[in-house]
Amino acid sequence: MMLTSDKIIGIFCFIDGLLKTSHHYEDSRRQVSDSEIITTAVVSSLYFGRHQDKARQFMKMTGMVRRMLDKSRFNRRLHSLAELIYSLFMQIGYYLKYISCEMNYVLDSFPVAVCDNIRILKTRILKGKQWHGKQTSMRRYFYGVKVQLLITKDGIPVEFGFVPGSEHDAQALRKLPLELPAESKIFADSAYTNYEIEDQLMETEQIALKVHRKSNATRKDSASAAFIKEYMRKRVETTIREIKGLFLRKLHAVTFKGWLLKITLFIFAFTINKIIP
Repeated sequence: MMLTSDKIIGIFCFIDGLLKTSHHYEDSRRQVSDSEIITTAVVSSLYFGRHQDKARQFMKMTGMVRRMLDKSRFNRRLHSLAELIYSLFMQIGYYLKYISCEMNYVLDSFPVAVCDNIRILKTRILKGKQWHGKQTSMRRYFYGVKVQLLITKDGIPVEFGFVPGSEHDAQALRKLPLELPAESKIFADSAYTNYEIEDQLMETEQIALKVHRKSNATRKDSASAAFIKEYMRKRVETTIREIKGLFLRKLHAVTFKGWLLKITLFIFAFTINKIIP
């Protein structure tokens, strides 16, 4: 991705527009606005691997944010905006789901490890067996969270959430909002098999959960249905690979909330980048 002034201005205008639409208030005496703070964080995630200080210096040197805060103050301001950033993401998701009338979605999860297995006993961010999960497809264990990700058929995230690494995807289904238009379809792999939730979604929300069936499943797929589900699943695998491509090899943070904020910013930045040409 090429970093240009036009791209940064586009990101800023988009974020500023979202804040105005949501009637966001901030003190007019501030030298650096919340829009500038969030834009810098997005630029950091897209182009600097979340090296926040490099992005902060870049925005100052190029004159994009002339009165840029120092490292400590910027970090405090950004952390105070964590809930607002998630709210802005949900606002984008609402637009895609209800204004653009998107009807087809794909659901999948991916692990994010807080540390290597050998360092589990030393980490201070997480404690407990619930964070110790297994990535079956890669035949490897990890210590951290699973990111549950719901995307459109074009690969744009509209919902996401965090669950402990040990939690099964079928259980995590109950923790996602899944606030979608009636008659929507959600495609997912066999790990999300839960007939009770499938029936509830259809009966109460008129949402069809299209889970890929295993050969021994009680409910079978026709050949055409299996083909469509496999095709849709490849879309979310591509999106996850692109999001993780923005990550550094390791995400460093002092607190668990700060660590989750970094992951949130990667997903938020990826979404904005998909929307803004």
